[in-house]
Amino acid sequence: MRIAVTSQGADLSSAVDPRFGRAKYFIIADTESGGFKTVNNAQNLNAAQGAGIQAAQNVSAKGVEVVITGHVGPNAFRTLSAAGIKIVVGAEGTVAEALEKFKAGELKESEGADVEGHWV
Repeated sequence: MRIAVTSQGADLSSAVDPRFGRAKYFIIADTESGGFKTVNNAQNLNAAQGAGIQAAQNVSAKGVEVVITGHVGPNAFRTLSAAGIKIVVGAEGTVAEALEKFKAGELKESEGADVEGHWV
């Protein structure tokens, strides 16, 4: 399974970024191989609008099945859901900790956006 975690840095020891669309990076972890790759989200950091939708399209194109983040807005939530991607909100700590909590069943799939659109 491929899991994207919003991140403030480029590796597993980085803090989870609380924002989805304007996250600095996405760490895409492969639970089968144990590997990960870092995807820079710089194009959406200062976007006037549409950051959540663009970020959702980008992770969808990477074959991600689950997104773990702090918060997600309504447009990103709809775009991710339409792509069949599960969304987990409320993550904090490091990327590695968020992945472990998810694997242990401590983080649950969200049923909707937890912030308004254009949340910064």
